[in-house]
Amino acid sequence: MRVFVAGATGAVGRLLVPLLLADGHEVTGTSRAEAGARGLARQGAIGVRVDAHDRAALAAAVRDAAPEVVLHQLTALAEANLSDNARIRREGTRNLVDAAKAAGVRRLVVQSISWAYEPGDVPASEDVPLDLSADAPRDETVGGVHALETRAAEVSEHVVLRYGTFYGPGTWYRPGGRVGGQFEGSGFTATDAVTSFVHVEDAALAAVAALHWPTGTYNIVDDEPAPARAWAPVFAQVLGVPQPAVAEGRAGWQRGADNTLSRMKLGWQPKYPTWREGFATLS
Repeated sequence: MRVFVAGATGAVGRLLVPLLLADGHEVTGTSRAEAGARGLARQGAIGVRVDAHDRAALAAAVRDAAPEVVLHQLTALAEANLSDNARIRREGTRNLVDAAKAAGVRRLVVQSISWAYEPGDVPASEDVPLDLSADAPRDETVGGVHALETRAAEVSEHVVLRYGTFYGPGTWYRPGGRVGGQFEGSGFTATDAVTSFVHVEDAALAAVAALHWPTGTYNIVDDEPAPARAWAPVFAQVLGVPQPAVAEGRAGWQRGADNTLSRMKLGWQPKYPTWREGFATLS
């Protein structure tokens, strides 16, 4: 199968491309940097340097690749700028969807998130609406997610993967990562906020499986949504740093997500069933 991976050198993309190649797919991957494109070529993919905000260049890259499936893994999180990330969800997705449609692509798989749901007291299933009435600054993130998913639905066969919080290589949740650094600097406070995690390897494996999944929106999270009071001490122990400070309370939207639909309908099972097993691999 000819597969076009937009954002092929990000945290998910760098694991996804080798999996696709190993399965025998013909892969074209994009990177904003020339070094990234060369790295993709060394793996056996076709590497293309292109910025998703360059509408004409992206359209040409998709047209030349003539893919059967487009995998949208575009993010802008290197500088932790959530406005840039929301922009790429809005504008980058618009450009990618238009390019896919112009090239006759009928299947699109997109990377979304599972913490954009309305507030609630239990982990959110996919039928819970997005939190479109959220106050600033959360409204920017939720608005970007809504734009991403709405535009993805323009492609006749579309799979929206609402991922949990990534941990593992190349993510914020690892030794030396952005959140890992907060722990190492005693700058993290464990509250009642619930997080649903997913190991970045499981995220990549789900994207490969989604090449054949039915159209729909699916939470791709592990089996144990957990408050920071539960997971943060384990993470600190893995990092070998002092236990974090503790405080009560959470925002209503910090509820986690439920993976029942993915498990029951798709038969999806994460390699790391919970963050407990996954965190143990980080040390």
